[in-house]
Amino acid sequence: MLTFEVADMTCGHCASRITRAVQALDPAARVRVDLAHSRVEIEPSAADAQALAEAVREAGYTPVPVAAA
Repeated sequence: MLTFEVADMTCGHCASRITRAVQALDPAARVRVDLAHSRVEIEPSAADAQALAEAVREAGYTPVPVAAA
């Protein structure tokens, strides 16, 4: 599970856009969005963390990796 903080994700439209960007790269990836905490959790099936972060950036957002606790 990969977790990114995406502080510039502020609404449902943002969440949907990020989800579509991730699934365009990795169609089988599971994406969970927590708008209240500006977090995106991704369970990839094929893509790596760097490629997924780039997909989020290309969608217009700034993903910051969150270290696993």
